[in-house]
Amino acid sequence: MSSLQKRDVPSLMRVRSREVVFFTPEPGLKRRILAHNANMMLVEHHMEIGWAGARHSHPHDQLVYVISGHLKFSCADEEFEVRAGDSFVVRGGVEHQAWAFEPSVVLDVFTPAREDYMP
Repeated sequence: MSSLQKRDVPSLMRVRSREVVFFTPEPGLKRRILAHNANMMLVEHHMEIGWAGARHSHPHDQLVYVISGHLKFSCADEEFEVRAGDSFVVRGGVEHQAWAFEPSVVLDVFTPAREDYMP
């Protein structure tokens, strides 16, 4: 049983923005974990201009919504640019990468939740 499943998570999880802190998993990227349970996780990412994430994959499905900024994504063999209001889904197991052309804010939903993101 995962550590997320072991936690006593109520049927409603309310997260107040002022109670959640950002942390910096790598230079140019700030992250904070918002509402989550074992089945899904909402994550807010802030990327600085010029940030480039490493190409990677994970078993989690990932829904991406761009709040602000301008980014380029590479998913499998396709590259595309996104701006505020754009969204897309990356299936689990698909290699992907992102670059920030300007300061950007993105909301990601992962299912199941990513234990490796927990502080």
